[in-house]
Amino acid sequence: MKLALVHDWLNQRGGAEDVLETLVAQHPSAPVYTSIFAPDLMPPFYGDWDIHPLWIDALPGIHRHHQPYLPFYPLAWDRLDLSAYDVVLSNKSGFCHGIRHGSSTLHICYCLAPTRYVWGLDSYVEREGLGRAARIALRPLIALLQRWDYAAAQRVHHFVAISTEIQQRIKTYYRRDSEIIYPPVDTRRFQPSARVEDYFLVVSRLIPYKRIDLAVEAATQLNLPLKVAGRGRDLERLKALAGPTVEFLGYVPDDDLPDLMARCKAFLFPGLEDFGITPVQAQAAGRPVIAYGGGGALDTVIPGRTGVLFSSMTVESLMSAMESFDAGAFDVRVLRDHAERFDTGVFNREIEETLDRAWAAFRAARRS
Repeated sequence: MKLALVHDWLNQRGGAEDVLETLVAQHPSAPVYTSIFAPDLMPPFYGDWDIHPLWIDALPGIHRHHQPYLPFYPLAWDRLDLSAYDVVLSNKSGFCHGIRHGSSTLHICYCLAPTRYVWGLDSYVEREGLGRAARIALRPLIALLQRWDYAAAQRVHHFVAISTEIQQRIKTYYRRDSEIIYPPVDTRRFQPSARVEDYFLVVSRLIPYKRIDLAVEAATQLNLPLKVAGRGRDLERLKALAGPTVEFLGYVPDDDLPDLMARCKAFLFPGLEDFGITPVQAQAAGRPVIAYGGGGALDTVIPGRTGVLFSSMTVESLMSAMESFDAGAFDVRVLRDHAERFDTGVFNREIEETLDRAWAAFRAARRS
C-alpha cells in the first residue's frame, strides 16, 4: 500500500501536529503534503521528514500570518493531485481534505474538525474580536467556502472523527457518517505524584477561544491559586484580569510538564474544544479535571469519577465548581485507567485497523 499523509499547515505546533507526529512515526516512509512549512517555527526533527509544501508556501509573510490568505487554501489544495498513491490519509481541520485523486486512490480523512471559520463564522468572529464589520465583509466569501468545503468532503471515501462532537458536526455540515478514533495521548509521560499541592492548573495556548479568561477571573474572585502555563496573543489581556493568586508560567518545557500536572489540585479546561488532549494528560498524571460540559470533554471527563463538568461557560459557573471541588473524592487509579483508553498505542492499533479494513473494502468494491 503506497500511502501519503496530508496536513493543513506546519507553522505552529498543537494537537493536530501531535496526531501528525504519531502518524509519521507509524509510516516513516510516507511523504507529508502540506500547504505551508516553516522550518524555523517547527521542531528540528520535522526537517527529517519528506515534506512537500504547496505553491502558497512562497506567498509573503504566510508562515507567521497564514489567516489572511484564507481564500487561497481551497485553490491550492484543489490543484494537488495525489492519484499516484493507493491511500491518502488527510489529517484535517482546514481545507486539506480537498485534494484531488483518481478512482484507484482511497481517501481517508481523520477529521479534527470541519473547518471552523467556514461553519462557525459568528462564533469565530466573536471570539477573535473582529467586530460586526468583519462579519459582514466575510459573509459572501464564507458562503463560497462552504460550498467548496461541502463538495470537497463528498470526495472523501471514509471519515474518522476525533470525538462525538466532531462526529455530529461531520453529519450536520457534510451529511456524512463517520467512525470515532480518539487522538493519541502519550500517557506514559505522565505519572501520579506522591505530593499534591494546593493550586489549580491551566496548560494551553493563550488565545481567545480557549476561554482561559474564565479560569483567571474565577481564581481571582475566589482568591484561589492558579498557575497558567502557555503563551499566546491573549497573554496581556489575561494578565490585566488576574489578581495576585494567578501566576503566569509562560512556556513550560515538555520535560517539566508531567510533574507540574501531577502536583496540581485539579486541571481546569474552561473552553469548548473539539477533543482536548490536556485533560487526558492530567488524568494520566492522576489529577481530576474541571471542564466545561461540552465538546470533547463529554468524551474524556466522567462526572464524579474523573472530574467535574460545569454547565455554563461563565465565570460564575466555573467559580461554583471550583468552590465546591473536593480533590480527595477522586481515585488516582481510576483516573489513570481512564486515561489509558486514549493512549497512543490504542490510537495506532485502531487507525491501522481502519486503514486495512477500508483498503480491503475499497479494492473489493473496485473488483466487483
